[in-house]
Amino acid sequence: MMVLISYDVCTTDKAGAARLRKVAKECQNHAQRVQNSVFEANLDYSSFLKLKDRLIKIIDKEKDSLRFYYLGNNWQKRIEHIGAKETYDSEGVIII
Repeated sequence: MMVLISYDVCTTDKAGAARLRKVAKECQNHAQRVQNSVFEANLDYSSFLKLKDRLIKIIDKEKDSLRFYYLGNNWQKRIEHIGAKETYDSEGVIII
C-alpha cells in the first residue's frame, strides 16, 4: 500500500534538530523523498506499522507533528506530478 508521510519538527533547539535528522533518516530508510518533509512509502501493512511506530517514538508530540495519508493499493491514479523533480516507479526494478 502507498502511504504519504509528512512531518513538521520544531527545530528551535538542538534536540529538535536531532529529532528532525532522525525522522528524515528513518523515512529515507523505508520511503522515497518527494519533497523536503514529504515521503512516499510503498510498503506492506506490517512494515508500515513498524515505521509508523518508530517515527512516533522519535517525535515530541508537544512540538512536532506527523501526518499519514493512506493512498492504498490503487495509488497510481491518485498521484499527479508536475514540476522539476523526476518521479519514480516505486514498483519498478532497482539496480544497485
